[in-house]
Amino acid sequence: MNITNKQDLIKQLEWRYAVKKFDFQKKISKDDWAVIEKSLVLTPSSYGLQPWKFILVQNPEIRKKLTPHSWNQSQVEDCSHYIVIANKINLDQKYIEDFIALNSKTRGIPSEKLEGYKKMMIGNLLHGDGKDRLIEWAARQCYIALGNLMTTVAVMGIDACPMEGIDPIKYDEILELEGSGYKTCVACAIGYRSAEDFYAKMAKVRFAAEQVFIIK
Repeated sequence: MNITNKQDLIKQLEWRYAVKKFDFQKKISKDDWAVIEKSLVLTPSSYGLQPWKFILVQNPEIRKKLTPHSWNQSQVEDCSHYIVIANKINLDQKYIEDFIALNSKTRGIPSEKLEGYKKMMIGNLLHGDGKDRLIEWAARQCYIALGNLMTTVAVMGIDACPMEGIDPIKYDEILELEGSGYKTCVACAIGYRSAEDFYAKMAKVRFAAEQVFIIK
């Protein structure tokens, strides 16, 4: 079922930009946040393993502590919702087995029929060439979630600013991630642009399709 007008989709993607100044008085409604939250839960990931945590930072004091470790960018404190995406750093066989159990329960498939799927993931991620890049692999999955988040909110008419200019180590300390099995990867501020943000009126700069597409 196609519920999106194609022209409207392009219009919203052209409308969006990385907001530099949010209207701190304007907040995302509970209903809209419920949709955004669900969109993050529905984000695709390699093998379907979802090696992430989405940390919603709404405590003003915690945001204030994060700001100096975010190049003092005002978006951290001024946005409506601040989301830190953390990637899993200790993915192990138990995690994969728990995922298989959930898969079996959700889809009503006997676990023994998923044995090949389980062995393939364990072999590739824990014992194959991928084992030395497991944390990097998990971080890449977080960027899939980030892209999904930014597109979702743009379609909803909600602004966003991806935040890579952060100190992950300091974020981990402030968010008390030590020992959790996760570490800060990237963050995203969402809310509504301020009328004073002059970046909103600037033309979007993109290379032409002919320069970025290669057709074989």
